[in-house]
Amino acid sequence: MTTAPYKIVIGLEVHVQLSTESKLFCSCETTFGAPPNTQICPVCLGLPGALPVLNRRAVELAIRTGLALHCEIAPETKWDRKNYFYPDLPKGYQISQFDQPICGPGYLDFPDPERDGESLRVRLIRAHLEEDAGKSMHDEAAGRADSRIDLNRTGTPLLEIVSEPDLRSAPAAKAFLTELRLLLTYLGVSDCNMQEGSLRADANVNLHIDKEGRTLATPIVEVKNLNSFRAVERALNYETQRQYDAWLKTGQEMGQAPKQTRGWDDAAGVTVPQREKEESSDYRYFPDPDLVPLHIAAEQLQSLGQGGGQRLEGLPAALRRELETEHGLKPYDADVIVSQGRGVVEYFQSAVSAGAVAKRVSSWIQQDVLRTLNETGGSIETFPVGAARLAELLQAIETGELDNSRGKDVFQYWLTQGVSELSVAKTALGIASVDRGELEALCRELLDENPKVVEQVREGNLKGLGSLIGAAKKKNPNADPKLVRELCQQLIEAL
Repeated sequence: MTTAPYKIVIGLEVHVQLSTESKLFCSCETTFGAPPNTQICPVCLGLPGALPVLNRRAVELAIRTGLALHCEIAPETKWDRKNYFYPDLPKGYQISQFDQPICGPGYLDFPDPERDGESLRVRLIRAHLEEDAGKSMHDEAAGRADSRIDLNRTGTPLLEIVSEPDLRSAPAAKAFLTELRLLLTYLGVSDCNMQEGSLRADANVNLHIDKEGRTLATPIVEVKNLNSFRAVERALNYETQRQYDAWLKTGQEMGQAPKQTRGWDDAAGVTVPQREKEESSDYRYFPDPDLVPLHIAAEQLQSLGQGGGQRLEGLPAALRRELETEHGLKPYDADVIVSQGRGVVEYFQSAVSAGAVAKRVSSWIQQDVLRTLNETGGSIETFPVGAARLAELLQAIETGELDNSRGKDVFQYWLTQGVSELSVAKTALGIASVDRGELEALCRELLDENPKVVEQVREGNLKGLGSLIGAAKKKNPNADPKLVRELCQQLIEAL
């Protein structure tokens, strides 16, 4: 693997739509997909005389997120007006938080995408509450090239999470966002649906290179319009190469080159220039005169889960540790199960509590349960084979009552015919125990029919035993593959 001649420096700004029924400062609904401009009121539109009223639930969700991200929760926070003019911002300003955010410095640990079993840490600068803007709808396909404005989203509560520039690769940025989304869904603070705009990310990226004892840095570029994690990774890879080609490879003097905002064109696979990047002074922040500062009492923090310290049990990182240390799963397997969501983790835990071996449960969930859910589009909460029934099946396999292939037959029978008692499914499938003497007679018959295989095994090539097992299953589907292998090997050694 060739080492790049530069260091990539990436910071992320993530906007999370909070799962509230109403907007941040008014009672309008936040339901996605409503007809344009049907969820608005004088407060949303900034009409004269309309005053904002804070949504308590949004504050609670922000605090809960901050605690899970190890953030310092401000005892006092205030609201500021961020002034800029854009068609989908009817007031001409956005109510946000500038110098006193509700959540201060924190961090997020997440699995290293390039080193199994290791983790990375990204420090967080802040997380603050703000209201969303509206949506501009550009009609270019119909030939009119006109634009319309939908203000339904205006005023929707957002939590903006800002990271330090600690990320050093596009895969790491994607892994960070994946972990953050997983954490937020576990907390229940957002559905994080990127297609609906519930989770949006902007990336700030530039390159550092050491030259003649000093560090040269390309101008910081903020990349917008990243509507999927794959787009984040592709955009960062492209932008990294573009900056290298534009500045470092050519040796172009950077001087005081301005920061830039570029948009990601997913179809073309390129970033395109939009404007120079704004600084905080460009927004002329000042305290919102219609909203008083917000005081967060210690009792409120305690009720939201802080107590004597941050309670993080039941969240992804803690669950991975539990699956690895208490149940002996490999880091990869633990991550797969946790990444599926709380329901799958609870399904796993219930099956283990019912007596099944943890590693076997993990294997069946990954190979059979999740495959079925992907094929049917169902959820683990409505999965027909419950955790207790799966545990019963896996215990039968563990004790030798069923071999693995017949166990899968029972699993499929339950999926297609309905879940029944294990004994009923076995009877319906014709599954019966095979006497050892009967099985030994079958093995002798197979050896007589396959002298070449016998010779191969005697010469030390044990692969031929696989064909004998397959032949045994054809003659008697209830033959235990493990016992057939053992008996055939013993009989051949005795020749």
